[in-house]
Order: sequence, then structure tokens, then C-alpha cells
Amino acid sequence: MNPIYSAIYTLGSKMTVNSSKVLGCALGTVMWNSLPKRRKLAIDAIQQHLNVEYEEAVVIAKKSFMHNCRSFLEIFLVPKVDKKFFSELITQDAGHPFSVCVATDAPIIAITGHMGAWEIMAGILGELAVGPHRAQPQIVVRTNKNENMNELIFKLRGGRGAKILSHRNAVFGVLRSLKKKGVTAFLVDHNTKRKEAIFTDFLGEIAAVNSGPAFLALRGKAVILPAFLVRNEEGGYKFIVEEPLSTEDLEGTREEKIQQITRFYTDAVERIVRQYPEQWFWMHKRWKTQPKADDFILPRNDQN
Repeated sequence: MNPIYSAIYTLGSKMTVNSSKVLGCALGTVMWNSLPKRRKLAIDAIQQHLNVEYEEAVVIAKKSFMHNCRSFLEIFLVPKVDKKFFSELITQDAGHPFSVCVATDAPIIAITGHMGAWEIMAGILGELAVGPHRAQPQIVVRTNKNENMNELIFKLRGGRGAKILSHRNAVFGVLRSLKKKGVTAFLVDHNTKRKEAIFTDFLGEIAAVNSGPAFLALRGKAVILPAFLVRNEEGGYKFIVEEPLSTEDLEGTREEKIQQITRFYTDAVERIVRQYPEQWFWMHKRWKTQPKADDFILPRNDQN
């Protein structure tokens, strides 16, 4: 690794939950005051998609900047997510679906979003999604153009044993893992290219949703498991896992099943964003890719 990035890794290894909060809030304040275009983007998106007044949108957006910067720094905490970290800082519902799912023999596609402490999810996956009957847990991520930065990010995200795959060549690795009852995680709330997308409603506006995880889940006969990690007022985290979807229980053509899965995880992300709007990544140009006149638009199943 480049000496500069090695120094960053060493310095970051001293990060604690409290220091990530203090530094993240400070960095968020700097970004809020120095990035007017991103600030406006976030405020406008919140007003439009949550249907709130300008003043409330500003409050949510500013908190979002703080949370997003905390997320950036929490990548240094991933190697520290051991059983002690989990028991002391992460709360969860008793008998939640994650335990049930991991106890089964079904392969799993875990989906999450840029919500709350999403970087720490890599540590949770490495710590919990293991077992003698499963392949090494995997996380599919987008590759950073800076090779040294990319190496650092991969090393940190894999700090608790999860294998990190680049989205550019992940297909065969994911399918091999699913065949061995593995767990593979995806972020599914970012904008995507038209050729990779299914267009459907997200927070009241048509968005391009990556259908790749749906295709792989169907091909690998996997269970879809929505999972999120949000921050609580006590300074820790809450692990939220929703009821899973079995792809083998779906009916219809292959294309119809992919559409059902895509709609399922889009709905899951929308629910969590509406519940914790201040912890989502609003400064992202989520609705940038728009359908052309002849593109199919997937209707939603219900109104969240």
C-alpha cells in the first residue's frame, strides 16, 4: 500500500465511536458551509420527496451532512466490530429475521442503503454471517478510481472477514458464493446506468434502480434480506432487519420475478428513509438517470 495511505490506515485504527461522532459532525459542518451546490441539492430533494416545508428540509439536510460524514469515518471502525462491540453498542429486536435466515441453508442476498452507519454493516456481516456450511460472506461495492484509495477501502471493509468484490466483475463470484449457501451484500439505493436499471417509483419520483442483485438472487435461488444499521440517541446503533423474501416462492416469468424482487428492495429502502430521513445520503444525485419514452416503468405495489 502507498505510504500515505498506510499512514491513514494506522491513524484511522485509533478511531473510536465517540471520535468518529465528534470528527464527523465537525467535518459535516465544514461541508455544509463550503458546498452550497450539494447543500441546495439535499434541501431541494428533501422538500420534493418528503413533502416538507423549506425550514424542516434545511434541518434534515444539515443533520444528513453530519451523519454522512460520520459514515465516512466509521469505515475505520469495521475491523473492531467483534462480539464485544456488537453486544455493547448495537441493539436489535429479539428473534429478528437475520438470525433465522443465517440459521437456514438458503443462500442470502442482503440489501442495504447509504443509511446511518452503513459502513459498519461490513463488520456485522463478517462477524455474524459465518458458519461451517456457508461460503465466506461477500460485499459488492463500486470501485474507486484512485487505486491506492480503493486498496485502503477494500482492506478496511474486509477487516472482519468479509470478501470485498468490485461491481465490475462480481457476477461469477456472487453466483459461486450463493451455490455454497453464502451471503452477499449490496447497496441498492444509488443511481445507476440505464442499461443496468429497472425504472420505478422511489420516494415519489421515477428512479433508476439496479436490477443486478435481483437477477443474481433469482439465478442463485437466494433469500432477499433487507438490513440496515441506524444510529440511536444513546450513542450506539440499532440493527434493523426486515422479513426476508424467498425468490423460490415467486410466480411469473423470469422478468416478472426480477421486477418483483427489485420492487421489494426498493420499498424496503424507502421505508427506512422515511423513518430516518436525517440519516440518508440526500446529497447524492439519486434521480439523475431518467427513462426514455420507450422505457418500461415498473409500477409500485402499494403506497409506503
